[in-house]
Amino acid sequence: MLALGETIGWASLFYSYGALLVWIETDTGWHRASLAIGLTLALVVSGFTVGLAGRLVDRGLGAEMLTAGAGLGGLALLGLSQVQTLAQWYIVWAIIGLAMAASFYDMCFAFLTRRLGAGARVAIIRVTLVAGLASTLAFPLGAVLAERFGWRGAVMAFGLLQLFVTVPLFFFASRRLRRREAAPTATANVSVVPLRQIIRRPSFWLLAGAFGLAAMNHTLLVTYFIPLFTGFGIAKTTAVLAASVVGPFQVIGRLVLMVNGARITALFSTRLALVGLIVSSTTLMAAGMAPMLVFVFAAIQGASVGMMSILRPILIADIMGVAQFGAVSGAIATVPLFATALAPLVGALLLGFGGATALLVGSLGLGLIALGLASLLRVGSQG
Repeated sequence: MLALGETIGWASLFYSYGALLVWIETDTGWHRASLAIGLTLALVVSGFTVGLAGRLVDRGLGAEMLTAGAGLGGLALLGLSQVQTLAQWYIVWAIIGLAMAASFYDMCFAFLTRRLGAGARVAIIRVTLVAGLASTLAFPLGAVLAERFGWRGAVMAFGLLQLFVTVPLFFFASRRLRRREAAPTATANVSVVPLRQIIRRPSFWLLAGAFGLAAMNHTLLVTYFIPLFTGFGIAKTTAVLAASVVGPFQVIGRLVLMVNGARITALFSTRLALVGLIVSSTTLMAAGMAPMLVFVFAAIQGASVGMMSILRPILIADIMGVAQFGAVSGAIATVPLFATALAPLVGALLLGFGGATALLVGSLGLGLIALGLASLLRVGSQG
């Protein structure tokens, strides 16, 4: 139930923007950079509030956070379908940011870690195996709905999915998990270190930086999938199909990680996934000469990002420990969220400045720096 809820939540609140962007631009006439500020604002708000959300999970309010966040997101999407001005667009996206902070992966994984203790790793993988299909749901469904009902009708449909599917799923799933109190006993004997002291550790910033740059890399590309692909001369329907490949390969990447998890460490897997992001950006650069390479890019990008979404909470626990996991994970998550927040606006500016080439060079540079930071991490040091 959590997996299905996360799938619909990510499809509705995050991927729907990229899926519907072309239709929104055409209908409203608003500039792409102006539209991108909306998603950027949502992610900035999420970045400012995710730390608080993590502390509330540590206090036992994870179930309430997930359910209320999904409900708020659904109502906000209904409001988004009715906006008439850019000011209204920004206000609603700010509200969506609160919903993201309360109901996306970081809070779901913190909740699972608190409730299941050592068993959370398997649960996290199971959730992400399904939720990795969020983009696969969002792009085709968004295209079909937008063609038939316009982008406003599509956004309204995503909002109704949140309210009448995701909210009940989170409500019942979180209450069933609440009966399992493995995590409190698992962390009972762990000494508590003040969060401000944890934030001073170099490993905290290496983790935050590596995952933040990786998040910006992916968001730059996923937000502008369709404009990038169509810029290579690929038909819009083929572009939607290529974008939809990312989701299934996220699942494949997670399956590979699950099968080999006992043989390779989370740190090695993280570095491998970052290499994948570098290779995928390089592959997309060649798509101008061989357009079908967009499917190879989507496969590698999807597998790499799919692995990293699982690896982040596991690697945080390995390096930073499990005490105050919700607060620590939430604090680290602020950097990827802010990086993700900047990505749509940065992507729009890069596209305007140097077209697809500038965007791809930027994404490649982000992957290289992230790999450099990850190479400095050491498990067990907590330093």
